[in-house]
Amino acid sequence: MNESGKSPLSPRIDELWERRSELGPEDSAARAEVVSAIDALDAGTARVARVDAATGAVEVDERAKRAILLAFRLLPMATSQVGDFRYQDRLPLKTRLDGVRALPGSIARWGSYIAPGAVLMPSFVNIGAYVDSGTMVDTWATVGSGAQIGKNVHLSGGAGIGGVLEPPEAVPVVVGDEALVGSRCMVVGGARVGAGAVLGAGAILTRTTHVIDVETGEELPRGEVPPWSVCVAGTRPRKFPGGEFGMPCLLVLRRLPEGSRHDKAELNEILRDHGVDA
Repeated sequence: MNESGKSPLSPRIDELWERRSELGPEDSAARAEVVSAIDALDAGTARVARVDAATGAVEVDERAKRAILLAFRLLPMATSQVGDFRYQDRLPLKTRLDGVRALPGSIARWGSYIAPGAVLMPSFVNIGAYVDSGTMVDTWATVGSGAQIGKNVHLSGGAGIGGVLEPPEAVPVVVGDEALVGSRCMVVGGARVGAGAVLGAGAILTRTTHVIDVETGEELPRGEVPPWSVCVAGTRPRKFPGGEFGMPCLLVLRRLPEGSRHDKAELNEILRDHGVDA
């Protein structure tokens, strides 16, 4: 979606989607239409989703998701080479990373957008993902298909940001500006990390994860890390026929001043008091 709420991609994509079962790599006209759409995602002039500034809701461009899925049907398998490494795939890697610091071992697929000023350590960014300026995708972190990562975010080592293209109504993961996602965290299935939030190492966040404020005991919206908060993985008791067991949840430990920069020493102190790191 663009800022007007309309897809910048051609309506022709919807027509192709309706008869996708008939299409194949030999359909050159259809392939050209889809390649144009993926080029727009690659350049950042189109994106799979964006957050509406007025409502805070995530608006998904289904046409962009359809274009990506059509690419897997319309593009033939091809052999590519990067240095001495040869591989076969339907999708090539990005050919332009203007203004991006990309270390050896970083992989970004064509159709992902990496803004100038971003840093890619040895990591993986999939088609349809959007990584904004000032963000670091740290070593072995992954950004899945369609995931939307804001400005000045730190995805720490081994963090996994899940991708989603199907079903059509599925909402991708969104990580807000200035957020810090700790090492080995998993954020999947349409979950959201609010602006300025800190997610302690090893936390797992899905769209249905219970989020609890430890100061009040209040249950917050599921699957959403509140903006400008420090959160860690936790458990909550639940009774089953076989006994009472701890079910995973997310605990909100501290609220940060809105718009504040992260004080690394203070964050480490907060997290280590509860046995985790960033």
